[in-house]
Amino acid sequence: RKELGGFDETARERLMTHPFPGNVRELDHVIERAVLMSTGAQIKARDLGLSTGTGDSRGLEEMSLEEVEAYLIKKALARAGGNARQAAEALGLSRSAFYRRLQQYGL
Repeated sequence: RKELGGFDETARERLMTHPFPGNVRELDHVIERAVLMSTGAQIKARDLGLSTGTGDSRGLEEMSLEEVEAYLIKKALARAGGNARQAAEALGLSRSAFYRRLQQYGL
């Protein structure tokens, strides 16, 4: 279980200024993703996955559920140095569920 010291200043600003068209449910999902994606003691703006409005790259909120799940799996694998057991654990999945998703998304 991760112990986090909250949000850094930039992340707090992004949370306060994002419109959250999905309201509380969307906010809940953004925070859940941020906790999974964070690597430090605090959640940073990049962990939130919110689009910045610059460039044409899509934020996580603009992706389909399948695209977000594949993205999170790739990030978890990268952070675990390719170790599937650690990546599955970080995502809260059993190894068999993790491998099914790898196969499902062609990863």
